[in-house]
Amino acid sequence: MTPGPGHALVTGGGSGIGRAVALGLAAAGWQVTVLGRNVTRLAAVAREHAGIVALGCDVGDEAAVMSTLEEATGRYGPPGLLVNGAGIVETAPFAKSPDVLWDRLWRTNVMGAVHMSRAVLPAMRQLPAARIINIASTASLKGYAYVSAYTATKHALLGMTRALALELAGTAITVNAVCPGYTDTDIVRDAVANIVARTGRSEAEALATFTGTNPQGRLIDPAEVLGTVLWLASDAARSVTGQAIVVAGGEIM
Repeated sequence: MTPGPGHALVTGGGSGIGRAVALGLAAAGWQVTVLGRNVTRLAAVAREHAGIVALGCDVGDEAAVMSTLEEATGRYGPPGLLVNGAGIVETAPFAKSPDVLWDRLWRTNVMGAVHMSRAVLPAMRQLPAARIINIASTASLKGYAYVSAYTATKHALLGMTRALALELAGTAITVNAVCPGYTDTDIVRDAVANIVARTGRSEAEALATFTGTNPQGRLIDPAEVLGTVLWLASDAARSVTGQAIVVAGGEIM
């Protein structure tokens, strides 16, 4: 049985993939609550569709997650879909990646998904069907130089996805990860600008750093990630759980 359209929570919904997912779910009839730390960006997304409400929340703070979930549930009922899209990346050589950097990424990329998933599960267990979808990365499945902390957190997120999927296999809740390659978002655009500023290379040369990993020679469109999320949220994917769905133009097979 399909879990929706009903109430969907999308973390990191103020920009990039999270924004695309929030808008796409709202267009498909879901009542969407977007969560994140940047309330200005969240509010801008909420203004784009009447089916979206924005609530500020640091997913790395479990107390804040519980309080925000209580408010969201009070408005629209228990969520039948959680999309853990909140994530940050910082670039640095391994030897110059201090503990504070590792802690910062771990808190958002891993514990944010842990806090959100743990918070929604009691109510999800009472629903006819529900979905947890983690926005992971190709960095969940391979290594990338100069982002060791990010890569480690994304490997951990996929490990949690697989373990939780098995724990919940006897229920109507599925847990999956979507693993995009380099995607056309502000993160990549900012990275391109930084490469240009640091090295003097052209924008096209800098962009090739990212498109070159994709055999199709392009960035992933956030709408492609949305399409995968919509499928995983549908009844057609009720037997799909514990999977890493790669959206990367053949980079990983």
